[in-house]
Amino acid sequence: MSVEIHFAKAIGSLSPTSDDYVPSIVTLLIDQARSARASDIHLVPTESALIVQWRIDGVLHSIAGFDRDLAPRVVARLKVISGLLTYRTDVPQEGRVSREFSRSEVRITTFPTLHGEKAAIRLFAENDKLQTLAQLGLPEEVEAELRQHLAATAGVILLTGPSGSGKTTTAYACLRDIIADSAGSRCIMSLEDPVEVAVDGATQSQVRPAAGFDLATGLRSLMRQDPDVIFVGEIRDPATAEAAFQAALTGHLVLTTFHAGNSAEALTRLLEMQIEPYLIRSGLRTVICQRLLRRICPACQTQTTASAADSFISHESGKSSDKIPTQHDHRVTCVECGSTGYHGRLVLAEMLNPNSPEVAKAILNRLDAPEVARLAAASGMVTLPQLAKNAVANGETTYEEVLRVLGSGI
Repeated sequence: MSVEIHFAKAIGSLSPTSDDYVPSIVTLLIDQARSARASDIHLVPTESALIVQWRIDGVLHSIAGFDRDLAPRVVARLKVISGLLTYRTDVPQEGRVSREFSRSEVRITTFPTLHGEKAAIRLFAENDKLQTLAQLGLPEEVEAELRQHLAATAGVILLTGPSGSGKTTTAYACLRDIIADSAGSRCIMSLEDPVEVAVDGATQSQVRPAAGFDLATGLRSLMRQDPDVIFVGEIRDPATAEAAFQAALTGHLVLTTFHAGNSAEALTRLLEMQIEPYLIRSGLRTVICQRLLRRICPACQTQTTASAADSFISHESGKSSDKIPTQHDHRVTCVECGSTGYHGRLVLAEMLNPNSPEVAKAILNRLDAPEVARLAAASGMVTLPQLAKNAVANGETTYEEVLRVLGSGI
């Protein structure tokens, strides 16, 4: 049974005349989405309906539609359980669902649109999933080296990638490993916008730009709280970037996320933010860039194209194979993957060492991203395209999925 049919049957079992009809819809919506392994729920208002979409393994699926008159009631219920203002429909709002209504972390944001408020619900992993580095499935070499960096007393660890690549999940896993390994002997503090997951053993703060408490200002004040490890939710501007590197140079281990297409682009973006090359060279410990690719569903897979990996463009020869891979076959009615052909995701992660002589010289000379990437690969970095090629060759994913995530420029 597809997730759409299963959800429709569950909604159909509710009584529209019941006093708890809307609360039951919201509860069912969250529970069913979580059971379907969705990471996000989108409630999109249109002129005639409220469209329900689930993001499963990184891809949006339209699941159902509610009557247009029901839309404001559903969004209002979401506001109630997350402590938002129900009477404000003209401004964006964000909040976390109270523990009274959900045992797991759930974040809700609303946004005013032409046809009413759109709501987005982020469903975080269950309490026993994706909690530690060992559970993430990072490449062994990357995980081992990252653990060494987490034991350091100073420097910046930069986790990069686009939205939805799992940066924040990796960051929280790093914090939990630091807490477990230090047994409470290290003071761990964070500045986030917003706090997405509560981490036991860390002192977490949420910035409030409207009150003058932004990331850069908060980071400078936080350093006077005697922290050993600082987690900055995201570097978004030059002021925050400079404050993070200054913190690293004054004896703090700084863990942060940063939007960049690959690890080399992260370095050039920092330079474009007017961060001095010597600060990057002295303060940066490592750069990790990651992506999430859907795994081929083992329950319904019948075959994969053996030559799929050959379709990748060879960086050495500049040629591509004449063999064109086809997407793997799968049963139309697979229960495990909802007939998508994919189930779960695998993480690809490249780690750039800024201290290798070639890369260090490139930083000081402000070389562009392609040249930095070439030098890093020559120094031994296993790149995302190389990791993707291996994943296709091993039958873990498809060439089409690699193109969807990494694009045709690989």
